Amino acid sequence: MAGDREREKQKKELHLRQIASAKARRRGAPDLERPAPSKPVKPVILIVCEGENTEPSYFRQFRLTSATIKTIGKGYNTVSLVNQASQIKEQGTFEQVWCVFDKDSNTAADFNHAIALAEQFGFGIAYSNQAFEYWLILHFEDHQGGGMSREEYNGKINHYINPLQARYDGNGSKLITSAFFDLLAGVEQFTGKGRTELAIERAKRNYAQLDHRSPALEESSTTVFRLVQEILTFT
Repeated sequence: MAGDREREKQKKELHLRQIASAKARRRGAPDLERPAPSKPVKPVILIVCEGENTEPSYFRQFRLTSATIKTIGKGYNTVSLVNQASQIKEQGTFEQVWCVFDKDSNTAADFNHAIALAEQFGFGIAYSNQAFEYWLILHFEDHQGGGMSREEYNGKINHYINPLQARYDGNGSKLITSAFFDLLAGVEQFTGKGRTELAIERAKRNYAQLDHRSPALEESSTTVFRLVQEILTFT
């Protein structure tokens, strides 16, 4: 009898242990109704451009790993462009907002006002005096920042890139093709430096030589280097 009671006791203890083990497994089991974790959302850099072709086609070709570029070419200039950027900002969530515009033939008052207004909004400003193509030229030529008419830009750019099997249609489509962008992002043969790095150095040097009391009068200059530097931190 004593043996039977001992066997029954052992069976009961085993049964209790099995129940406890089953409960522990259930507590540790995944909740099949819980949604799978979503991928982290990359920050978005909003770039609102005056030009509808050149600038958007340039910035869209940057390949970032930790951010997304949203580029919009509005066809507006100076103050109107900044106000458009403010409206677009209210419609989404953006890590940064940048305004890209040129002096071109705009009045000094409008150009300077646009810069001041963008600063008030807390936007980044990538302006060029006279035009965006000056930034492109700095990838190939160590221009010292003196006056250069935008009428010269197309010829200068093609002077450098045509022998390298690329072309820029500055009087037509004004698109930065992939072949052209690859040259901009490439390495200069003589210095071994990246052309983008050279353009940044040259633009920063030229900008530092000016007092910025009236950017509209500071030809030739560009602050596109600031935006490109920021973009490159996300590559």
